[in-house]
Parts: sequence; structure tokens; C-alpha cells
Amino acid sequence: MPERARKRPRDINALAKAVVNEATGQEQAEPQSDKNPAAVELGKLGASKGGRARAKKLSARRRKQIAKKAAATRWGSR
Repeated sequence: MPERARKRPRDINALAKAVVNEATGQEQAEPQSDKNPAAVELGKLGASKGGRARAKKLSARRRKQIAKKAAATRWGSR
């Protein structure tokens, strides 16, 4: 029994391969990521403070305008 359960693929061919690999005891290769780990960390760093920094920079009047426009877009077509 594997240590952690893996999600089954939705594609029928990939599912068949996964079943055969599991039945024969062959390991499935983990998908390789083409992303640079350093770049991923930098992206997370900026994302965690981006919205708060922008909101702090905006005036209350401008934030209210943005919120009204978003609400109109969200609920306008209903």
C-alpha cells in the first residue's frame, strides 16, 4: 500500500496506465516542474504583500470607486 494516496487521472489512458503500474508494483514518476524554485519563492514573497500595499496607497474615496465598479460588474448582468 502506498504511503500516500494519489489522485487518479481523469484521462482513460492515463488511468489504465496507473492501474497497470499499481498492479505490477511499478512506481509512477513524479511530474517534473519547469519552474525555477528561486523565481517561485520571489513570486510568493511579492504576492503576499501586494494587495495590502496597494490598498494602503489608495485613498478611501478611490477604494470606494473601485469597489462600486467591481460590484456593478459582478451584479450588473443579473
